[in-house]
Amino acid sequence: MIEYRSVVKTYPGGTHAVQELSLTVPAHRTLALVGSSGSGKTTLLRMVNRMVEPTSGTVLVDGQDVRDVDRVALRRSIGYVMQAGGLLPHRTVLDNVATVPVLTGTPRRRARVDARELLERVGLDPTLARRYPGQLSGGQQQRVGVARALAADPDILLMDEPFGAVDPIVRRELQDELRRLQGELGKTIVLVTHDVDEAFRLADQVVILRTGARVAQIGTPAEILAHPADEFVRTFVGADRAERNLSALDVRGRQVLVDEHGRPAGVLTA
Repeated sequence: MIEYRSVVKTYPGGTHAVQELSLTVPAHRTLALVGSSGSGKTTLLRMVNRMVEPTSGTVLVDGQDVRDVDRVALRRSIGYVMQAGGLLPHRTVLDNVATVPVLTGTPRRRARVDARELLERVGLDPTLARRYPGQLSGGQQQRVGVARALAADPDILLMDEPFGAVDPIVRRELQDELRRLQGELGKTIVLVTHDVDEAFRLADQVVILRTGARVAQIGTPAEILAHPADEFVRTFVGADRAERNLSALDVRGRQVLVDEHGRPAGVLTA
């Protein structure tokens, strides 16, 4: 479990990135932080692994103040996936994935065997193991990034716009892969995204942020869509978009869901 207790972040020059936020991220669930640029979502994410230190307030992991944990040890214990993978270009795919286990004492041979298994787990052909990041597609690099973040079997996975640099089709595939992995592994995931549809697709709970990390609404995707807190949330999630407002149409005995323009969106099943 991750807890933010009255955290504030003010940067030099007076920019208030976070204006006193308190929030709990339940264990073994996926929480998405959603907001436009300047909403403080990435700042909040990086407070968990101490890439950003709060000006005031406390961040706790399983009841322990992260400031009481050595920075290096903390970061090695938390998986971190960033946009465009963040892989080491001079190391092979296999050695990228094995990096943290080797640093924390796993014998290199064992770490490489485990890394090869992880590559398969995230849907990559093991024959890619000896390639370098620059020889991979964007989607493949992101899968390697996820494998590397999982290599030390962390309880917590931080994901900062992890699929923002790939095309829509690959993005959908990677989202499906993450949902499958989370169903198998049950990590505590904090996901940062500006894409509310991605948040609704992946997260158990969504936090919609205004500028300065002020919370506009917290809830499940269904709760937010059904009952937007205010006009800001309604507009941000596109509650009035045609594809959000569906009705059932009988087509030869099947209930087809259509949007307000009559375009089919899916089939209603029992």
